[in-house]
Amino acid sequence: MNFIEELRWRGMIHDMTPGVEEYLGKGMGTAYVGIDPTADSLHIGHLVSIMMLKHFQIAGHKPLALIGGATGMIGDPSGKSEERNLLEERILRHNQDCIKTQLRKFLDFEETNENYAEIVNNYDWMKNFSFLGFLREVGKHLSVNYMMAKDSVQKRLETGISFTEFTYQLVQGYDFVHLYENKNCGLQMGGSDQWGNITTGTELIRRKCSGEAYALTCPLITKSDGGKFGKTEQGNIWLDSERTSPYAFYQFWLNVSDEDASKYMRIFTLYSMEEIEILEKQHAEAPHLRVLQKELAKDITIRVHSEKDYTLAVEASLILFGKGTTETLKSLSEEMLLSVMDGVPLCQIPMSELDAGIPVAAFLAEKTGIFPSRGEARRMLKDGGVMINKEKAEEDGVINKHMLLNSKYILVQKGKKNYYLVVATKL
Repeated sequence: MNFIEELRWRGMIHDMTPGVEEYLGKGMGTAYVGIDPTADSLHIGHLVSIMMLKHFQIAGHKPLALIGGATGMIGDPSGKSEERNLLEERILRHNQDCIKTQLRKFLDFEETNENYAEIVNNYDWMKNFSFLGFLREVGKHLSVNYMMAKDSVQKRLETGISFTEFTYQLVQGYDFVHLYENKNCGLQMGGSDQWGNITTGTELIRRKCSGEAYALTCPLITKSDGGKFGKTEQGNIWLDSERTSPYAFYQFWLNVSDEDASKYMRIFTLYSMEEIEILEKQHAEAPHLRVLQKELAKDITIRVHSEKDYTLAVEASLILFGKGTTETLKSLSEEMLLSVMDGVPLCQIPMSELDAGIPVAAFLAEKTGIFPSRGEARRMLKDGGVMINKEKAEEDGVINKHMLLNSKYILVQKGKKNYYLVVATKL
């Protein structure tokens, strides 16, 4: 597989310095992508760079994932309108450990393979630098004029940029120098907003080491409607199931537009061009079936989470469409249940009232207000129009604490489309 050609047809190349293809044509190359550990999980915005490393490894080259323990203490001004909060070393170390675990789902770290992936941490080589030592070893090689010309600096001049952020490009540039000298790394990759920082590294290698290194960036991912990729009203879509449930993760991909689905299939999956074109043809013949979105959501959910999580997400998504089962409902964790029921009206009832049991009509009327009166509740119960936890409610039924989902919830379906989530409170 030719790495550059693979990225090119997938639409994953924004810019690259001359000589990249010649460098990779000489044999096994080494490339790295930097990730600042500002959170204890990666989000889907990181997946673009990770997929670049994945394709790089499949093409027979060696990928390095750099966890920015040092740069994470500073903060990158690229694409930022203001300086971000700096993190303590203890928090950074925790974040790094979590990110390492997630990266192992994508890259092959088996050391028996010649091109096995490695994780490196720039804190390991930056921690021993003194301030004066860094100025002598690194700072003297680049002029202030060169550093000021970078877009990431220019865009911040009006609002202000601290000396700490201004020097970020030197620290990232030295990372490239260190990996060039110690890991034989000749290529750095990243998003197009990183171009200035990456080329600072290639310039440092030229001036300090009299060597040659290369840069390659991918486009910043956008949505067809102009919205920011990977963001929802609830915030980032994270890879950690504690931050974003597998159900919400699956739903994000399932609900992308047709145009975005075609683009994302190329960027975020390992499907071949032929396989994607077949899926696109099937989708064009029956757009309402959302073949592309379903395949995209399935592939990424399984790779990020598991096949079991994917299956449960599919089954859970059927609950609001009347096809889910009681067994599926009972198997949902509280987090997934609340994800599925996001936007469904909530009702509260004291837990103590369920001890002796409540007649179903009273439960639906006075206790929760789902029906305006017992009489109306009874009429719909008699017609079979009420479901409790996906089971048809009987007119003479009783609601008690044994029916609670996750020890605190009861799902009521009124008619075909109206759902209510009743929460039993201990107060």
